[in-house]
Amino acid sequence: MAEEAPPLRLVISDPKGGRKIIKVKVKGVEDEDLEYTKEMRREKEKGKVKKERSRLPLAKVNSKLAKELDLEEVGVLTLRFKTEDGRVNETFKVIIDDNVPDNTVHVNMEHLGELIGDMEGEAEAFRAKAWQIAIPQKIVERLAGLEIGDVFDGSLVGVEGVRFKIRGGSDATGFPMHPGVPGSGKKRVLLSGPPGFHPREKGERRRKTVRGRMIPDPRGERRKTVLAQLNVIIHYEK
Repeated sequence: MAEEAPPLRLVISDPKGGRKIIKVKVKGVEDEDLEYTKEMRREKEKGKVKKERSRLPLAKVNSKLAKELDLEEVGVLTLRFKTEDGRVNETFKVIIDDNVPDNTVHVNMEHLGELIGDMEGEAEAFRAKAWQIAIPQKIVERLAGLEIGDVFDGSLVGVEGVRFKIRGGSDATGFPMHPGVPGSGKKRVLLSGPPGFHPREKGERRRKTVRGRMIPDPRGERRKTVLAQLNVIIHYEK
């Protein structure tokens, strides 16, 4: 039986994110709706993220704050804390609950303790501009055959209510997908710019190895060549 590929890191961008910032009070609470599960935790090693979470942690806000930050459409919130070690950003999936006071965000008590070392704090809140989740092989298999520029329903990767447009990606060895190369295999091509090459001089061109624009089926890839990161942007109908 073939070894299962490592999870794919899905990097999601929201072009409407970050337009408005509001200072809020953040309170750690014991609330069964805000359970902080294993899937919501990042695995870290020597201060670096070894494995991304497969689900965003949860936060509660009232409908007034959700409307002010335009959270009803996508429902993903970033909190930016200032700590002694610098700034800490954390992204949450929002639950709207009008029992939460104005300009206040409720999060899991344990999670907030990990973030700032306290049960209460202040933060800048805004609609998330970008976030990451890890996707297992069985879900990546549903995306096989799609190409850069294609649009797909977010429910395919467990994100309901939005559509994603594929922007690019890279494999486990760092070779990027290129929109001008058909298929999913590697190819050495002459490039004058990104992805795959960043010229230092005007008009400079180099022959570089890139991947094709198609998402490969992970069942047919070796661990060293499997797609490791896929970049998507939320697609809004005009």
